[in-house]
Amino acid sequence: MNEYKAGDSMTNVFRNRNFRLVFFGALVSNVGALLYSFAVSFYILEITDNNAFLQGLYLALCGAVNLIFMPIGGVMGDRFHKGKIMFVCDYLKGGVILSATLAMITLRTPTAHLVILFIAGILGNAIGGVFAPASSALLPHIVEDAQLQQANSYFSVMHSLQSIIGVVLAGVLYAAMPIHLLFLIVGVCYVASGVSEMFIRYAHERPEGKLTVKSALADFGEGLRYIKAQKALLVLMIAILFINFFFVPVTSNFIPFFIKTDLAGAEHYLFDSFLTPELWSSVLSVLIGASSMIGALVLSARPQAEKVGRRVSLLLGVEAVILLGMTGGYWILVHRGVSLNAFLILMCAGCLLTGVTIVNINIPTTTTLMRIVDKSMLGKVNSVISISSQGLIPIASVLAGAILQGVGSTALLLFCTAGFIVTAVMLLANPRTKEI
Repeated sequence: MNEYKAGDSMTNVFRNRNFRLVFFGALVSNVGALLYSFAVSFYILEITDNNAFLQGLYLALCGAVNLIFMPIGGVMGDRFHKGKIMFVCDYLKGGVILSATLAMITLRTPTAHLVILFIAGILGNAIGGVFAPASSALLPHIVEDAQLQQANSYFSVMHSLQSIIGVVLAGVLYAAMPIHLLFLIVGVCYVASGVSEMFIRYAHERPEGKLTVKSALADFGEGLRYIKAQKALLVLMIAILFINFFFVPVTSNFIPFFIKTDLAGAEHYLFDSFLTPELWSSVLSVLIGASSMIGALVLSARPQAEKVGRRVSLLLGVEAVILLGMTGGYWILVHRGVSLNAFLILMCAGCLLTGVTIVNINIPTTTTLMRIVDKSMLGKVNSVISISSQGLIPIASVLAGAILQGVGSTALLLFCTAGFIVTAVMLLANPRTKEI
């Protein structure tokens, strides 16, 4: 059961025992996931003489398996106790990684290690596909509606801190210890997270009927029909998909391309005495993470707004203005050769502003999604949204790559800017936005 009376919105959500268990369990498992993903990517390159194809194949297979199992997780998340799904999945994932660690100690050849990593990656992502919808749908069951923004803000702070500190920690540990010892730590992290999640308690009402393939397909179809019938929810879902589609190319395509071409090809650039081009990429990521964390902390202390549609629309317009400034700055300062250093300063400012803006878009939309969706449908709805958004990311990345290759960085930034403008205008013009 929830531990608060309705309307007790100013009580800190950490006083809720269930929230503490979920938060600290997620903290431990996310650290393990970050260490593992960092180590695997580099270790595959290390044992295959920098074979980028095998590394890409590993990532593609893991991503595909995760998407395939996500609808299953959505159906199971609405049928079974979400806390139980989470701790069983974390135990299973910990068991997979610990088994892989033992196998790597026993079989020491690079080929054997590569096979072990592929098997562990496929199994782990299948489990992760089941875990994610249940995890994302749990908060409304254990936290009062008025505290959802605060809870989501704390999770955003946690993710921001991990993005800032976690990669550095992963790099240090990867360099300092054998791979099997690092994997052992990761396995223990997942098991510890599972222990925390075992004690989550809330009132769960299990649907009638047994779970079969037919009932699972029917449940997933029910989720699709629910989204279609809830017009305000459909508008919010489309906005989320568009935001991801136009934001991912900036961080995943433009920044690495700018670093590898413009910055790495320059004779001199800002702070080149101690910052390599690759470290500049880390600086930009840290700036986004730090400003996101500050924005989330501010949101965690603010009362939760009843309606967020108009505010989100305006913030999308703000992000479009930020991107427009970066576009014009790139064309004038870099493309026309005026001043690379001036653009680096502009990029730093743009990353700081973007971090604050995006977190003020993401947290209210996530909170609203949790509030307006029936609790019995959250797992299925979250799985549909996750599949759609993650399925669009590869398309966005490929399209962005083609734009970069064909017409350059300025065109890509203009494309993303136009996307945010169109999304903002569509959201503002849609009468359903007032209901969000």
